[in-house]
Amino acid sequence: MSKLLRQSFVLLLLMTVITGVLYPLAATGLAQLIFPHQANGSLVERDGKPVGSALIGQSFTDPKYFWGRPSATAPNPYNASASSASNQGPTNPALADAVKQRIAALRAADPGNAAPVPVDLVTASGSGLDPQISPAAAQYQLARVARLRHMDVARVRSLVQRCTQGRQLGLLGEPRVDVLKLNLALDAGAP
Repeated sequence: MSKLLRQSFVLLLLMTVITGVLYPLAATGLAQLIFPHQANGSLVERDGKPVGSALIGQSFTDPKYFWGRPSATAPNPYNASASSASNQGPTNPALADAVKQRIAALRAADPGNAAPVPVDLVTASGSGLDPQISPAAAQYQLARVARLRHMDVARVRSLVQRCTQGRQLGLLGEPRVDVLKLNLALDAGAP
């Protein structure tokens, strides 16, 4: 019996070292070697300091910035450790109320804009962390941002186009605008 316990304990120790120490170290080392930017969180830097991640949205609430998709990670928006969908279906009254509040906030920020509000500005994504919006969502906000920053609309439109990514491999997904990259470009080029 003691021989069996000793063998079991040795096997447990060996597997713990292999799967709990050696494998994670090897995976981390390979990731740092092959994909260092991604392994370190795909951080976006400005003046040598990290200002966000290319993979996780940020909460922009100032009307002079483009706003991203709403986050489903309440109470802390864009909390990557709480990534999940809101689980609110189209018939859920809580979702309808949240959408109405978001539409009201968009209308209050830009009272002269009578265009239909794009759906991605009022509904969260499956992860609740999307860093991109649709080109239609950027177009909806374009006049407000240009007016509040005292910039020419054509200049802001040019920045939006520069921050727009096409379909992956030319056919997968939809075109999208990187909100963080766009807002950083606005800050760099705004008067």
